[in-house]
Amino acid sequence: MYLVTKAQIKQIVGEISIAEEFYPALNVEVETLIKAAVERMKKNNRRTLMARDL
Repeated sequence: MYLVTKAQIKQIVGEISIAEEFYPALNVEVETLIKAAVERMKKNNRRTLMARDL
């Protein structure tokens, strides 16, 4: 399962070609970003994930 869909990525990049290996690599980056945000939220003793956690 991708956290960001191929269609969403194509919408952003337009006519640029995208290698198939890009999608799983992007998924890993997004997952890492989310996990870091969750840790920041926990360190601030909150139960709500906010934009500022990014």
